[in-house]
Amino acid sequence: MEPLNRRLFLGGSLGGLAAVFSFRPMAFAAPETLFLTWQGDPTTTMTVQWVAPDSADDASLEYAVEDSEIWMSSATRKKPFPNTDLRVYRCELTGLTPDTEYEFRIGMTAETHRFRTMPAKATDVVQFVSGGDCGVAEAAVATNRLAAKQDPRFALIGGDLAYDNGRSPEKFLLFLRNYHQHMVDSKGRMIPMITCIGNHEVDGGYQRDRARSPQYLSVFDGFFSEKTWGVLDIGDYMSIVLLDTGHLEPVEGEQTDWLERTLAERQDRPHLIVANHVPAYPSHRPFAGVDGKTGTGEDQRALWCPLFERYKVDAVLEHHDHTFKRTHPLTNGLYDKHGVLYLGDGSWGKLRAVIEPEQRPYLATYNSAYHVSLHRLEGDQRFHIALEEGGKVADVCVTRGKRPSLRG
Repeated sequence: MEPLNRRLFLGGSLGGLAAVFSFRPMAFAAPETLFLTWQGDPTTTMTVQWVAPDSADDASLEYAVEDSEIWMSSATRKKPFPNTDLRVYRCELTGLTPDTEYEFRIGMTAETHRFRTMPAKATDVVQFVSGGDCGVAEAAVATNRLAAKQDPRFALIGGDLAYDNGRSPEKFLLFLRNYHQHMVDSKGRMIPMITCIGNHEVDGGYQRDRARSPQYLSVFDGFFSEKTWGVLDIGDYMSIVLLDTGHLEPVEGEQTDWLERTLAERQDRPHLIVANHVPAYPSHRPFAGVDGKTGTGEDQRALWCPLFERYKVDAVLEHHDHTFKRTHPLTNGLYDKHGVLYLGDGSWGKLRAVIEPEQRPYLATYNSAYHVSLHRLEGDQRFHIALEEGGKVADVCVTRGKRPSLRG
């Protein structure tokens, strides 16, 4: 692919994309691609990133506890944003205080942004939102607004963020711009983003190498530095396991071995949640193999679901099928009140019809609607609330800790 010329890129007809960069006297006054994520412990770190033209202007970052007069500085590193002459700017703040509000500013501008760290202990209610398959159309923007209204601690997006297909930096930048503009809570705090990889992050979708996912990995390689799977441990109460359903890394082999070790080591966590892109229990795509092709999620059902069941995972967040679904609690694909709950299926900004439940008896409820899931953690239980357009509650379910180490 030929690199984008910056002048042509900024002057293109992509709905005002030039506004992303907001050329002002201070080049980094308000980067409209600015967003937050994590590379390390969410209770004591925060990673600040944005994409902008290369510049010799000051891109250092200053931060302070909110309402404090003591400002600290942190260096910003930059690297290429692939297939353009733009740069990714990244600054990881460390040594922060848990459950504390901070403000920061970039360069010499007085404009500030705000965030809060995660609590080290879940003594109060903790909530986050999840979903996937976003894109950059108005439906995705509407879901952004709905998600932000829930005042979540973070958003977990399970793949297919921008639909850039590893080839369209323009779309990836539009996704970041939309996220920056709308994913701010009611108190003006930026909402950090956690992700896992999907097929539309990759040129070719499946069984490719890292070079085929240039845009996604340019900003998320801080966490996925070597492999596109990992676990984010939050305080002493939650672990989020992020998996790659065969896009850059195979399901079988090293990833499955790592998954078993990771789940076994976290049996004392009150909240053990898995997120991946392609569903083990699809609501739209074929469950069984067709025309010589394997069924949707067949590898995961064979290799991962037995581990989810053995290690009593609380919920698996799935995507890819562009519907709303909740399964029954399942063991070996059948109803079991002690089984694993699968929630999905990726309709943040994309829609498809749901296959009727008589053909998918594992489905407890379903709908063809844009939606975001709100997860509320209270003690050892979780409330999972599916919200449709306009905030309509489509579904509520409760899961409780079932690992032996958590039982009284």
